[in-house]
Amino acid sequence: MLRTVSAHLQFSLSGQSDLLFQLAVAAGTPIRSESFSFASDGRVYLPREIVDRHGTRILRFTGETGEYDVHYSAVVAGARPIPPVDEVELLGYLRPSRYAESDALYSQARWTFAGLQGHALVNAVADWTHDALEYVPGSSRGTDSARTSLETGRGVCRDFAHVVVTMLRACDMPARVAAVYAPGLAPMDFHAVAEAWVDGRWCVVDATRLAPRPSLVRIATGRDASDVAFLTHHRGQLRVRSIAVDAVSDRLPTDDHTMPLALA
Repeated sequence: MLRTVSAHLQFSLSGQSDLLFQLAVAAGTPIRSESFSFASDGRVYLPREIVDRHGTRILRFTGETGEYDVHYSAVVAGARPIPPVDEVELLGYLRPSRYAESDALYSQARWTFAGLQGHALVNAVADWTHDALEYVPGSSRGTDSARTSLETGRGVCRDFAHVVVTMLRACDMPARVAAVYAPGLAPMDFHAVAEAWVDGRWCVVDATRLAPRPSLVRIATGRDASDVAFLTHHRGQLRVRSIAVDAVSDRLPTDDHTMPLALA
């Protein structure tokens, strides 16, 4: 399956800032071609690449006051090898995190999904989340957590992923969040999905059901949205002016969102 992905960001800075981008497809992904462009007022920046244990590629550079254009594009040809998992990592994905407060929602999760294990639990949590939340573009804030989303009954992809992760962790199943490019997604944007550790492998869970899982391309992986944000900055003031994301596939697969599937 050949997938073409791209992202274009325009933003302004007032003051020097340390910029961290997570736009590039994960390390180890079979890439046929790839291009980056980081520019401001005729000056081209060359970011430094940092790769974490999951293959997330963090592009880092120091920006000065001005207007910025950032372009990224890649053609992905095939699936990424799945890296090994260690015990410490799995323990970390059982714990509550900033946007996935599994301790606060423990009683609700244990009562709602009592007696379920394995893929039956994963599918039940995905179905329940799909029914509990209404997908409404622009309806949530960057500080909303799983608990907030359930209180309001609406959200975007990151909110669906947080609820799934929270409920699974509360039921003693390791779970994490992945940021992805998603061919077939409508409306098109960066996308977030959950992953559950079942029968010795990570299985992707998308409770929004807005894109076929086999088409997804991994960008970043972590505990919750705080680890997989497409842009983080330290110091200075940053204002995002526009974001455009695109992802297409030469063959868009079907997906009933029930069969176990690993995200490459």
